Amino acid sequence: MTTAPWRDRALPASARVDDLLSRMSLKEKTAQLYGVWVGAGTDGDGVAPHQDQMNADYEWEELITHGLGQLTRPFGTAPVEAAAGARSLAAAQRTIAAASRFGIPAMAHEECLAGFTAWGATAYPVPLAWGASFDPALVEEMARSIGRDLRTVGVHQGLAPVLDVVRDARWGRVEETIGEDPYLVGTIGAAYVRGLESAGIVATLKHFAGYASSAGARNLAPVRAGVREFGDVTLPPFEMALREGGARSVMAAYNETDGVPATADARLLTELLRETWGFTGTVVSDYFGVDFLRTLHRVAAGSAEAAHAALAAGVDVELPTLDCYGDPLLTAVQEGRIPEELVDRAARRVLLQKCELGLLDEDWQPEVPESVDLDSAENRALARRLAEQSVVLLADPDGTLPLSPDARIAVVGPRATDPLAMLGCYSFPSHVGVQHPEIPMGVDIPTVLDALRAELPDAKVTFAEGCGVDTPDTAGFEEAVARATEADVCVAVLGDRSGLFGRGTSGEGCDVADLQLPGVQGELLDALLATGVPVVLVLLTGRPYALGRWHDRLAATVQAFFPGEEGGPALAGVLSGRVNPSGRLPVSVPRGPGGQPWTYLQPPLGLAGDVSSLDPTPLYPFGHGRSYTTFAWEDFTDGTDIATDGSLDLALTVRNTGDRAGTEVVQLYLHDPVASVTRPDIRLVGYHRLDLDPGEAARVTFRFHADLSSFTDTRGRRIVEPGDLELRVGASSTDVRHTARLRLTGDTRVLDGTRRLRCEVTAQLPSS
Repeated sequence: MTTAPWRDRALPASARVDDLLSRMSLKEKTAQLYGVWVGAGTDGDGVAPHQDQMNADYEWEELITHGLGQLTRPFGTAPVEAAAGARSLAAAQRTIAAASRFGIPAMAHEECLAGFTAWGATAYPVPLAWGASFDPALVEEMARSIGRDLRTVGVHQGLAPVLDVVRDARWGRVEETIGEDPYLVGTIGAAYVRGLESAGIVATLKHFAGYASSAGARNLAPVRAGVREFGDVTLPPFEMALREGGARSVMAAYNETDGVPATADARLLTELLRETWGFTGTVVSDYFGVDFLRTLHRVAAGSAEAAHAALAAGVDVELPTLDCYGDPLLTAVQEGRIPEELVDRAARRVLLQKCELGLLDEDWQPEVPESVDLDSAENRALARRLAEQSVVLLADPDGTLPLSPDARIAVVGPRATDPLAMLGCYSFPSHVGVQHPEIPMGVDIPTVLDALRAELPDAKVTFAEGCGVDTPDTAGFEEAVARATEADVCVAVLGDRSGLFGRGTSGEGCDVADLQLPGVQGELLDALLATGVPVVLVLLTGRPYALGRWHDRLAATVQAFFPGEEGGPALAGVLSGRVNPSGRLPVSVPRGPGGQPWTYLQPPLGLAGDVSSLDPTPLYPFGHGRSYTTFAWEDFTDGTDIATDGSLDLALTVRNTGDRAGTEVVQLYLHDPVASVTRPDIRLVGYHRLDLDPGEAARVTFRFHADLSSFTDTRGRRIVEPGDLELRVGASSTDVRHTARLRLTGDTRVLDGTRRLRCEVTAQLPSS
């Protein structure tokens, strides 16, 4: 085997893999199509629904004699010290390689949604906070750091980013998304992919596709999205992350759309993904997703039929462990019920990826680092920067913030003293650590209370919890009110506890019926406001909550979406004024808790009107956020007519007119007055973060291409349609500062797979 062509690095990867496949038995080929989850539990409170169905009926030593496609979460299943885990993984890989004829190791994959989901690894802000930053460059830098940590310990593939666009904020996994706008999700998501892939890690886009559009905001519920919603809202972030990010893997979603499960949808996984978009990487199932064709969707009579449906649709790898792609697939192929060509197609894609990663090379050896620091000072600095940039100042009508350095401050609320208040459900402490209370958390996570005391050492800071996150007990209200009454200002720290499958108020499987604050936190806020003491509301949440009941009585409102291990100091910095807030809302904040689903991407019939008594207008719109300084938007250049394949430049000068440095986020929106199908009244097509010192100005130029106005027509084609357009430059989706009116001229264009996906933006300081 050592002189076989498939070992020859001088040959093209395709030639090497073709030679290897010709030598492999059917069982050796199918062995490349599944993973094994060593050490995962199948019962108890900590396992996911259906995890008890995991197939554990195999002998490890016998199994690996045929090879192995994937090792599932060697670091993310139980607490393991990083260096010890790296040594253990390397030893397992040597064993796998030595056991089979061809000496090919497995690919190891891990979750990395908000950092490497491993004990002791940096817990970064969740993706909703990435969206709030409006900073793709910083997200790319974070992803590159995550990728380096993964590579250091021997991991090859990361199951991130999530590119689902929020359609209903009641859905529990909102915290895992980047926001409610496909352009924001696509640009931030593509940046994450670039960072992860630049470190040599295979990025996996999820969940493809439609998962966040579930009926009733229920996890894993049916999706009833139409062709145009799917084409214009759901799919663009995936296309951008593939074309601009270079992702090498895609995860098929759990959901079914119009009766067809994504895992069995050849139109989605083969025709669109591969034939139209030109994707050449691997498609992996979401965990247990292949077997769900049998157990949940009931479109397959047995495990072999589920394997056939998934393979035929284009799912190459069954995760997390062998079930349908194991013996059921092998037997069905041997009996002629499943064509072996489907196995060959999937195995070829898997082996091509292994070849790219060097896993087919004769001199392959697992790297074993002597020491590993997964929470380095550099990582923490990145986590702090992103946390600071993601905090959104929703309101400060009377200038209560920043807090006085010697103020009497009552900190109240159930999120003020819990480190887990900073973390989403896919951080290791929340995802796995809660099942091991005897093990230290692994990373230092300052709480809001501790961080505020450190930030304002001359202030007199007292604390009362007031209530739990989601319990009905109001016994603590009396002490909380007493502390507030004694203070100059009360900082109410409220929000979510992230968890899994009903064990939290936010997170996977933690869906809610409405957008009221959990438990009795709303009643606690009422009691604090009744004291007459100024109340600053600080929210640590995984979704937006309705704030209309209190907004005109609050002294200030600060929103943070699970800002990670450095979130406490970041929030304290905003409250003290050390940090000038620059986050912008990636999701609308509703006025009332009902009336869902609603996002800002509404056609005219979705907006407020006199035909309904229900007004869905948000309290704080998409893109909204305040600063401690002020900006002037000047010298706007108007639009002009362009062809349906043309472009134009729009420019304006933004000046910091305040007395301190600050960041403005300049946003470009498209309004299509008349189209052949209904269009969102306004949607984001460009943005730019602009850091300016006091008195400093910069000229911002947006290069808008007509392709950015494209949409899905009545025949399912993506077109650019001639006619009038408005380009609106604003500080949010409703705070429009300038409008350019233009006309697209010429014929309707039907777009192929080469359309422009983004608006190029430049910023230049005026010459002196």
